[in-house]
Order: sequence, then C-alpha cells, then structure tokens
Amino acid sequence: MSDSHTDTQSARKKMNGAEALVQSLVREGVDVVFAYPGGASMPMHQALSHEPSIRTILPRHEQGGAFAAEGYGRVTGKVGVCMSTSGPGATNMITPIADAFLDSIPMVAITAQVGSGLIGSSAFQETDVFGMTAPIVKHSYLVTKLEDIPRIIKEAFYIARTGRPGPVVIDIPKNFQEGVFEPDFDAPMDLPGYRPELPVPTEKLDVVLPILMAAKRPAIYAGGGVVISDASEQLLELAERLQIPVATTLMGIGAMPEEHPLSVRWLGMHGAVYANNTVNEADVVLAIGARFDDRVTGAVKTFCEHARIIHIDYDAAELNKNKKVELAIRADAGAALKYLNARLAEAGVERRAYAVENRPEWFGIIEQWKKDYPLCYEQRDHEIAPQAVIEELYRQMNGRDAVICTGVGQHQMFAAQFYRFNQPRRLSTSGGLGSMGYGLPAAMGAHVAYPHLPVINIDGDGSFLMNVQELATISTEHMPIKTIILDNQHLGMVVQWEDLKYDSHRANTFLADASAQYDPTHHTPELLYPNYPVLCAGFGIKCERVVEPAELAPAIRRMLESEEAYVLDVMVPHDVHVLPMIPGGMGYRDVVLERIAGDGKGRKASDLGKEIPSAL
Repeated sequence: MSDSHTDTQSARKKMNGAEALVQSLVREGVDVVFAYPGGASMPMHQALSHEPSIRTILPRHEQGGAFAAEGYGRVTGKVGVCMSTSGPGATNMITPIADAFLDSIPMVAITAQVGSGLIGSSAFQETDVFGMTAPIVKHSYLVTKLEDIPRIIKEAFYIARTGRPGPVVIDIPKNFQEGVFEPDFDAPMDLPGYRPELPVPTEKLDVVLPILMAAKRPAIYAGGGVVISDASEQLLELAERLQIPVATTLMGIGAMPEEHPLSVRWLGMHGAVYANNTVNEADVVLAIGARFDDRVTGAVKTFCEHARIIHIDYDAAELNKNKKVELAIRADAGAALKYLNARLAEAGVERRAYAVENRPEWFGIIEQWKKDYPLCYEQRDHEIAPQAVIEELYRQMNGRDAVICTGVGQHQMFAAQFYRFNQPRRLSTSGGLGSMGYGLPAAMGAHVAYPHLPVINIDGDGSFLMNVQELATISTEHMPIKTIILDNQHLGMVVQWEDLKYDSHRANTFLADASAQYDPTHHTPELLYPNYPVLCAGFGIKCERVVEPAELAPAIRRMLESEEAYVLDVMVPHDVHVLPMIPGGMGYRDVVLERIAGDGKGRKASDLGKEIPSAL
C-alpha cells in the first residue's frame, strides 16, 4: 500500500470537531496557542492537551492571551493564534482583535460558542461574537456545519496572512466541537472573489522613476506595509540607488536602518523635526505602505502641500482616502520596490550608501535640521529623565539583537525616539488603536517567537497595571522577559495634554493615593502605588526600584545579566513632556519644541524665536 494512500486513510479517521480543529492547526504549522479555557471551550482544550507539537500557553486573562498572539504575529509575520470560551471570554479578546485589525497583524482568534440550538436564546454566556467583531476583522466565521471545520481553518489562516494581513475570528458552537465525523483535511477552500495576489503594475511604475530622478528635494515616506511585505532590503536598495532620504511611520520603524545616513527616523506627532520637515518640504514624496493617518499628517490639507505625491499601497481602499495624490498605484510594496530596483539596475544606476554630491543643497538642509533640532531632553539633579533610561538601555545593549515591546503612553514615544532600530519587526507596539496594556503580554508572544533573543518590555505604570496579571504566566512559563517601568505615578500622556489644554488641572490622572499628599519629587517609598517590588515578589519575579540617577546603569546591567524575568521600577518625574510635539490637527510648522507651560498656551517654535528655516 502506498504512503499517500495510507496518509489519506489516516486523515479520514473519525474524530470529534475539537480534535479536527487541532489537527487543522497542526497542518497550518501552528506551534503555539494562547488559550484560556471555559465551559464552552473545554473540548478544544482537551484536544490541545493531547497534541505535543503545539505549545498551549495559559494566559491569566483573555486580553493578555490575545495580545500575546498579536505580539507573536507582529514580530514574525506568521499567524498568531488565541482561543477563548464563549461570552465574557470572547468579549475580553475584542480589544486585541481591534488592535490587530488597525495595525494589519495576522491573527486567528478562535472563540467557543454555546450550542447551535441555543444561539439567539440569550443562553448562559452567549454573545454574538460574529456580530460584535464584524467591523474589526478581516473576515469571520460562525461554524454551522461540523464537516466545515477543516476547510474553515484552512481559509482563516490563508485570509489572515495574505494580502493586507489582519485578524480572522472563528466562532465554534460547543456541539460542533463534540460531534464526531471523518474530517477531510484536503477539502478545497471556497473563497470566491478573494484574490490576494496582485500583478505588478509595470506601466504605472515606469512613470515613477523619472519623477523621482528629476526631483530636487525627494523623500520617501515608508509605513508598516513595507515591513509586512518583508521589503526592507528593497527599500534600502531604492534609497541608496536614488539617494533619497527615508522617513518611516511608527509602524514602519526598522524598515529603514535608523543609523543609516539616509534615514531621518520617523515622522508624525512626536517624530523628529527633521523627519517631518524632510517629508513636508520635499518636492516629490514616494509614500509606500503607508495610509496618511492623522498622527502622521496632522492637518492633512497642509501635509506635503507643495509636493507631487506618489502613493503605492496594497489596499485600494487606502488610495486617495485621506490624502488626494498625483499618482496612486495599487501594488504590493515588496513587488513594486523590487521592480523599481531592477529597472534602475538595468539603467546602470549604482547603489551607494551616501552620496551627498547628488543633491548637495537638499542634503545640506537636512543635515542642518538634524544638527539644529536633535532629539534631546532636560537632565536634572537627583531625577532620572525617562529618555535617559532608554538611552542607557540602548548603550548597554551595545548593538545586540533584541525585541523591544511597549505599552502605550509617553514611554512608548520615548522608546521609539531614543532606541535605535536597524531592522524590522524589532519594535512591537500598538499603533492605530493605541491600546494600553499591550506591552507585557506582547512580550510573551515575542519571547515564544524568538526564545534566544532578549525581549524587553518598556512600560508605564498606568499601562503596565492593565495586564499585570500576565506576570503569573511569565513566571510559570519561565519566560526571561525583562520589563522597565517608567514610573511617574501619573497617566503621563494625559497629563501632558492637561498641561496643554487645561492649565495643568489634574482630573483623575494621578495614580497614587491622593489623600497621602504624595510629592512626586521625593519618592517616599511608603506612598508609592503600587509597591512593585512587593507585587512582583508575589509572582516570584525579581523587581528592584531605581530612584537616583547613579543607580540606573548598574540596575539595568543587573537586569540584562539576569537569566530570569526581571522588573525595574524606575522612578521618573511626572512633568516631563514628549517633545517634539505637533498638536493634533496642526501642521509641522506648529511643532512644540520646549515643555508646554502650565498656562495652556504651549510653546511653539515660532513662539521661541526659533522659527525653523524652510527649504521652500
């Protein structure tokens, strides 16, 4: 008997729906599932417990598990998988599903559902997961036929990882998990109209190169689509062949090596002045894999208002959606860049790291901007600047490959500003949704993906507490994840906006005990809330508090040298602002360069007598 015949016979043996689901995951190459059990999902957990090739990690909250799956997908490009029971288990995963949707992260979220006969009856722990997640998924399934399970799993993974990636939800009633049948794992997919492969639009792309080569002040604005397409090397090649400066978005960080002379880092609300100036004062802008979101453009009407804009994006819905452009091209970023580079090679355009003589005036202006408006911060006696923490971490990493995860808030921006990323998928952070609580569980997913790399979560005290329960998972799974908490006892980013708009009036942004008259400048230990060393000890994780600047470097060294999970609670002042800052809805010329005063007016470049010189 042939091996293929034997395989077919074994594939068609009887099993229940949960077992068929798990075997379908095996066939998709799944090696880890973040899953929290409940009454409706017990059959799936029983099946997972008998499958040695899949590591099932028990998070301590479904949101933590789904963020971990998203973190895994974000740093690998592979599909992250999470699972929950029905009702509240499923609803707890909605935030990470929305996060994955906005940032185009491949993820499959499997939710258990009450028995099919009870759907619509308001049964115990019944929720309409299909309906609730419809606006925030790439696709969703409600299993209505036992025999469909293998096909649905195959389709879900294909949809999640192809084209513009995104989350797919599979809702499986409990009776279909328990029903017995002979699964057909070779059942063909049934996806009429879904054709993720795009032809390379050569005729349109042929128009691009003459425009770029004729430009006096060209710039590339690269987004997360470059990372998704694994096109970072192609982007670097194009920049070096044409000698064009490159700015990335927050989601595109690492797509261009940030220490490369053609890099101007990242642009947007808290991006570098020289990045925003370069893109906004260019005469030709190539936007690739980016969507012109408001945190990048500010006042969209004045964004790149004097430039000819070429926009290349996989998703047709993004073309001319937020910003009308001269040339809109639907194409995969990687395929488009590869084609452009091939044409340049054919034309004999050589690749050089940095050739200022190509456009001496333009590069001279950019270099002057870099010199005059660097990313910098105020250093104070006996206080640790949060930016200094990131700089010291980067110094001690000394070029070692690592994955940096963050929560959302000021610490997120400081990490992106003061840590240098020279390859893609090394910063895992929540972009479009801006979800606090992302960092710690995402670090779990990153560690599972890259167990031999250091994984460091940079968090704020507010964001860290939102999924602090995952310290239990980290401890029991023996994950050597490191966390630095930039602890200012406040919701720092909201405080910054209170300074800007509400004359520094604090409205529920102080996280400690208000009745204790806590003085943020003196860090009285008994008043700090919570007591992180005590809290972490309860999870079996080492934590130390850092108060004085002289303590910082040795503490970071101890953390990095530890072979186990480690938390540094670094006390930082609450009145430090993330700068530069372009206030929402304003243009790049309205950038705030100095700390916003408590009068609510803010201090813009023009207010300070430091009007940024223009190239226009």
